[in-house]
Amino acid sequence: MNETPFTAVVTGTSSGIGRGIARRMLERGWRVVGLSWQAHDFEHENFEPMTIDLLDEAATRRAADDIAARHAVSHVVHCAGLIWPNLLGDVKPEEIDGLTRLHVTSPMILSQAMLPKMRAAGFGRIVFISSRAAMGVASRTAYSATKAAVHGMARTWAHELGPDGITVNVVAPGPILTDNFWGIIPKDSERQQKLAEQLPVRRLGTVEDVSRAVMFFAEPDAGYVTGQVLFVCGGSSLGGLSL
Repeated sequence: MNETPFTAVVTGTSSGIGRGIARRMLERGWRVVGLSWQAHDFEHENFEPMTIDLLDEAATRRAADDIAARHAVSHVVHCAGLIWPNLLGDVKPEEIDGLTRLHVTSPMILSQAMLPKMRAAGFGRIVFISSRAAMGVASRTAYSATKAAVHGMARTWAHELGPDGITVNVVAPGPILTDNFWGIIPKDSERQQKLAEQLPVRRLGTVEDVSRAVMFFAEPDAGYVTGQVLFVCGGSSLGGLSL
């Protein structure tokens, strides 16, 4: 690859982990097209915000085709996600369907649109943000099922796209201090503190912890790493965690 800036499509960039990833890429001089269903609260000369509901398959296809027509995208990072917690007795089929569209179908549509130019360049990086919950957490039927599906899809794509110079990897965060986390566990609560004390590292994760891991997979020098799941979880994937 030459030294011209990369162009990344990053989803979920209006807040939390997605915003952190976008900012880190922008600091590196990369161009970023940020997709989110909420308005963005920051601007940058190399940042192109797009407001979109990734639960809407038709809208996602239109956005993907538009981006692919205007940019030679080198990176796709899918971070957008929802949790929709429910115990088994209360899970609704539409929750499985909705989170499948968001966590699995939308990144597939985006990646399909960007593939021709990635293949032509002989280079590409696709990174999914999954979750430690893919290993199982109470009240996360729809969330854990669709995040686990991401792992299988990434490994499949790694087989298919490796000969084209395109790697596909997954970053699976544990408990990270974001609005999504605080939507489940009250901010600065006793429950939050107890959760931190259960982790081997004795603290909860930050957006920066996750964005650093994403940037490792995104680097052009990481071409020998593909089909991998990196748990950025403070050791919670070792077991013994109770949310």
